[in-house]
Amino acid sequence: MGEGGCLQSITGACRAIQKLTRVRVVDNSALGNTPYHRPPKCIHVYNKTGVGKVGDTILLAIKGEKKKALIVGHKMPGPPMTPRFDSNNVVLIEDNGNPIGTRIKTPIPYILRQREGEFSKVLAIARNFV
Repeated sequence: MGEGGCLQSITGACRAIQKLTRVRVVDNSALGNTPYHRPPKCIHVYNKTGVGKVGDTILLAIKGEKKKALIVGHKMPGPPMTPRFDSNNVVLIEDNGNPIGTRIKTPIPYILRQREGEFSKVLAIARNFV
Protein backbone atom coordinates (compact mmCIF):
# COMPACT_ATOMS: atom_id res chain seq x y z
CA MET A 1 0.00 0.00 0.00
CA GLY A 2 1.29 3.45 -0.90
CA GLU A 3 0.56 6.76 0.76
CA GLY A 4 -3.10 7.49 1.34
CA GLY A 5 -4.06 3.79 1.29
CA CYS A 6 -3.95 3.33 -2.49
CA LEU A 7 -2.16 0.53 -4.28
CA GLN A 8 0.92 1.44 -6.29
CA SER A 9 1.96 -0.44 -9.38
CA ILE A 10 5.44 -1.93 -9.59
CA THR A 11 5.59 -2.32 -13.37
CA GLY A 12 5.80 0.55 -15.80
CA ALA A 13 4.02 -1.37 -18.54
CA CYS A 14 0.64 -1.54 -16.83
CA ARG A 15 -1.08 0.98 -19.13
CA ALA A 16 0.98 0.68 -22.31
CA ILE A 17 -0.14 -1.68 -25.04
CA GLN A 18 0.87 -5.29 -24.63
CA LYS A 19 -0.74 -8.65 -25.39
CA LEU A 20 -4.49 -8.86 -24.69
CA THR A 21 -4.84 -5.09 -24.24
CA ARG A 22 -8.17 -3.71 -25.46
CA VAL A 23 -7.77 -0.88 -27.95
CA ARG A 24 -9.96 1.67 -29.73
CA VAL A 25 -9.89 2.01 -33.52
CA VAL A 26 -9.93 5.74 -34.35
CA ASP A 27 -10.11 5.71 -38.15
CA ASN A 28 -13.26 5.49 -40.26
CA SER A 29 -12.63 2.02 -41.69
CA ALA A 30 -15.67 -0.25 -41.98
CA LEU A 31 -13.95 -3.00 -39.99
CA GLY A 32 -13.19 -0.75 -37.03
CA ASN A 33 -16.53 1.04 -36.80
CA THR A 34 -19.23 -1.62 -37.07
CA PRO A 35 -20.34 -2.85 -33.63
CA TYR A 36 -19.26 -6.28 -32.45
CA HIS A 37 -19.69 -8.12 -29.16
CA ARG A 38 -15.91 -8.26 -28.48
CA PRO A 39 -13.62 -5.23 -28.41
CA PRO A 40 -10.47 -5.32 -30.56
CA LYS A 41 -7.50 -6.80 -28.68
CA CYS A 42 -3.77 -6.73 -29.27
CA ILE A 43 -2.38 -10.20 -29.90
CA HIS A 44 1.23 -9.30 -30.80
CA VAL A 45 3.57 -6.29 -30.54
CA TYR A 46 6.19 -5.96 -33.28
CA ASN A 47 9.21 -4.89 -31.17
CA LYS A 48 11.78 -6.45 -28.84
CA THR A 49 10.23 -5.48 -25.51
CA GLY A 50 6.66 -6.63 -26.16
CA VAL A 51 5.31 -3.28 -24.93
CA GLY A 52 3.89 -0.95 -27.57
CA LYS A 53 4.40 2.82 -27.53
CA VAL A 54 3.27 5.53 -29.97
CA GLY A 55 4.52 4.67 -33.46
CA ASP A 56 4.81 0.90 -32.90
CA THR A 57 2.99 -1.64 -35.02
CA ILE A 58 0.79 -4.31 -33.43
CA LEU A 59 -1.34 -7.23 -34.57
CA LEU A 60 -5.04 -6.98 -33.65
CA ALA A 61 -7.77 -9.55 -33.29
CA ILE A 62 -10.84 -7.70 -34.55
CA LYS A 63 -14.12 -9.40 -35.49
CA GLY A 64 -12.49 -12.78 -35.90
CA GLU A 65 -9.81 -11.41 -38.23
CA LYS A 66 -6.15 -10.54 -37.74
CA LYS A 67 -5.16 -7.03 -38.85
CA LYS A 68 -2.08 -4.87 -38.37
CA ALA A 69 -2.49 -1.54 -36.61
CA LEU A 70 -0.39 1.50 -35.75
CA ILE A 71 -0.48 2.88 -32.20
CA VAL A 72 -1.35 6.60 -32.27
CA GLY A 73 -1.99 7.15 -28.55
CA HIS A 74 -1.90 5.26 -25.26
CA LYS A 75 -2.80 5.77 -21.62
CA MET A 76 0.69 5.40 -20.19
CA PRO A 77 2.64 8.65 -19.69
CA GLY A 78 5.47 8.89 -22.21
CA PRO A 79 8.43 11.26 -22.54
CA PRO A 80 8.03 14.83 -21.25
CA MET A 81 5.82 17.15 -23.32
CA THR A 82 3.99 14.29 -25.04
CA PRO A 83 0.23 13.86 -24.66
CA ARG A 84 -1.39 11.12 -22.62
CA PHE A 85 -4.73 9.82 -23.91
CA ASP A 86 -7.84 8.47 -22.17
CA SER A 87 -7.85 5.34 -24.32
CA ASN A 88 -5.41 3.22 -26.30
CA ASN A 89 -5.90 4.48 -29.86
CA VAL A 90 -4.87 2.61 -33.01
CA VAL A 91 -5.25 3.07 -36.78
CA LEU A 92 -5.76 -0.04 -38.90
CA ILE A 93 -3.13 -0.49 -41.63
CA GLU A 94 -2.53 -2.98 -44.41
CA ASP A 95 0.54 -5.22 -44.53
CA ASN A 96 2.40 -2.69 -46.71
CA GLY A 97 1.74 0.20 -44.27
CA ASN A 98 -1.13 1.94 -46.07
CA PRO A 99 -4.07 2.93 -43.81
CA ILE A 100 -7.37 1.12 -44.37
CA GLY A 101 -9.57 4.12 -43.51
CA THR A 102 -9.65 7.55 -45.14
CA ARG A 103 -9.89 9.77 -42.01
CA ILE A 104 -8.58 9.71 -38.44
CA LYS A 105 -11.18 10.94 -35.94
CA THR A 106 -8.93 11.91 -33.00
CA PRO A 107 -5.82 14.10 -32.76
CA ILE A 108 -2.55 12.23 -33.12
CA PRO A 109 0.76 13.19 -31.45
CA TYR A 110 3.47 15.20 -33.20
CA ILE A 111 6.03 12.50 -32.33
CA LEU A 112 4.82 10.51 -35.34
CA ARG A 113 6.05 13.30 -37.62
CA GLN A 114 9.65 12.50 -36.66
CA ARG A 115 9.17 9.05 -38.24
CA GLU A 116 7.49 10.54 -41.30
CA GLY A 117 9.03 8.19 -43.88
CA GLU A 118 7.40 5.14 -42.34
CA PHE A 119 3.89 6.48 -41.82
CA SER A 120 3.54 9.35 -44.29
CA LYS A 121 0.18 8.08 -45.57
CA VAL A 122 -1.22 7.82 -42.05
CA LEU A 123 -0.07 11.40 -41.35
CA ALA A 124 -1.70 12.56 -44.59
CA ILE A 125 -5.18 11.42 -43.49
CA ALA A 126 -4.90 12.92 -39.98
CA ARG A 127 -6.91 16.07 -39.42
CA ASN A 128 -5.18 17.51 -36.38
CA PHE A 129 -2.12 16.99 -34.20
CA VAL A 130 -1.32 17.55 -30.51
